[in-house]
Amino acid sequence: MNQKPLPQYPALRPRRIRQSPALRRLVRETHLSVDQLVLPLFVRSGKKVRNPIASMPGVFQLSPDELAREAIRAHALGVPAVLLFGIPDRKDDRASGAYAKNGIVQQAVRLLKKELPDLLVITDVCLCEYMSHGHCGIVHREKRGATILNDPSLKLLSRAALSHAEAGADIVAPSDMMDGRVLAIRTALDGAGFSDTPIMSYAAKFASAYYGPFREAAESAPKFGDRRSYQMDAANANEALREVALDIAEGADMVMVKPALAYLDIIHRVKTEFGYPTAAYSVSGEYSMVKAAGAKGWIDERAVTMESLLAMRRAGADILITYAATEVAGWLKNDR
Repeated sequence: MNQKPLPQYPALRPRRIRQSPALRRLVRETHLSVDQLVLPLFVRSGKKVRNPIASMPGVFQLSPDELAREAIRAHALGVPAVLLFGIPDRKDDRASGAYAKNGIVQQAVRLLKKELPDLLVITDVCLCEYMSHGHCGIVHREKRGATILNDPSLKLLSRAALSHAEAGADIVAPSDMMDGRVLAIRTALDGAGFSDTPIMSYAAKFASAYYGPFREAAESAPKFGDRRSYQMDAANANEALREVALDIAEGADMVMVKPALAYLDIIHRVKTEFGYPTAAYSVSGEYSMVKAAGAKGWIDERAVTMESLLAMRRAGADILITYAATEVAGWLKNDR
């Protein structure tokens, strides 16, 4: 029986669709929503502290009271979640500020949950901001150099995550890239009665040049060496999938790809392969480049920001972590 070949996509008439803004919106395949946004915030001790970060215009190191004001402003525009990074007054080689009961992040979590009970508070779980040497794990020094001690570091990371949950954090997000840290944190949380606290794992975190401004903001640059021994090589995509698979097997509830814009292929592969809630972290370098070029008038800051986030969504990201979250929420509101 002879069958006629099917015509190739006969239904859509692009010219007609493009002529009507309402029709373009109606058939749009990918959408940005304020519900997808997470705002990163940097907190340090004090009152009425708003230390500007030179390399990240519009971003500040904030005391808890100022942090609450920023969170209230973002939440009023519909931003559902914040991601907290702590800057301690003192650092040591055991990262004691990371898991102190009254540490700076723990203080901020309690305040935010009191002021904004409906706000999702996510805490970054790492040691680098609290370590005197700036690395994400315990360091063993010897004549030939220094080594990051993976397994002993897991105990400190678990203590930090548990202290955040005890303070009221809704989600803990380990970013250290130590092997086995998701399982260690999951075990600690479950053992202490926090089995309902989700883990958002920085599952595919690359050793990236895009992190430069963040290290100024968090005061977390390594004092020696770099983080390439535990963060991922930018050339390795299959390794990223293995890292994500391991974290899911260990109990991660959500996974993250960091950075975002230069790693859209990784976001797409992770979402396609695993189908898990997937976050894209639009990191400090991405934000700062757009801000700088926008200030020079070389690009349209709003248009480029929105297009970049749309690309992350198109690649498969469900969650968009961006320093521009408050601005984006305002733009989306105005567009409506």
